[in-house]
Amino acid sequence: MPPSALPPRALIVGTGPGFSASLARRLAREGYRVALAARDTAKLGPLAAETGASLHPCDASDPAQVAALFQQPEATEAEVVLYNASFRVRGPTIDLDPEDVRRTIEVCAFGAFLVAQQAARHMLKRGQGTILLTGASAGVKGFRQSAPFAMGKFALRGLGQALARELHPQGVHVVHIVVDGGIRSERRHDPGDNTLIDPDAIAEAAFAAIRQHRSAWAAEIELRPWVETF
Repeated sequence: MPPSALPPRALIVGTGPGFSASLARRLAREGYRVALAARDTAKLGPLAAETGASLHPCDASDPAQVAALFQQPEATEAEVVLYNASFRVRGPTIDLDPEDVRRTIEVCAFGAFLVAQQAARHMLKRGQGTILLTGASAGVKGFRQSAPFAMGKFALRGLGQALARELHPQGVHVVHIVVDGGIRSERRHDPGDNTLIDPDAIAEAAFAAIRQHRSAWAAEIELRPWVETF
């Protein structure tokens, strides 16, 4: 990087304590200026202090709030944008509240569209950039009493495929990351046999995708522990 060049920017929308926090740390170590967006940014204070990140309140399912986020240089100049927001409701299909179903689809898929649309507008002007979408097991297989989450994550996967075909020829890399399995956390400890996915390992795979050469871009990456049966 030339001495006069500014460090690259990265934006994470839907930041939580798992994969997105791990990626924020990984990017910060690489010199990125990180911005963290979430509905509740109060909980992100320690992560922001650790990574030097800026905080931005945003409900990703609200078009006006996403548009406002992308009026700020932390978003408009981002070379990497991760959409990690998620919401789910479980239960027998006949008992589900339609508004909860709507909210699941809005957060999982519609919000991803809003963020990707805004990010792409700015990345296309520069002819480069990377958009990452966090998928899940529910995006490749539907589970009982989890129809809304499957609907949202299947839609997200379709969005990723469509965006990759549209934007890759224009220099913008789009990667849908299927996280097929449970993720280790402070509340969910791995018993020691690697049956839960390490969030730092997901971040390493995402960072490797960011650095892929354009001649060998991945449009989708599937990550799963050995106990998953595909």
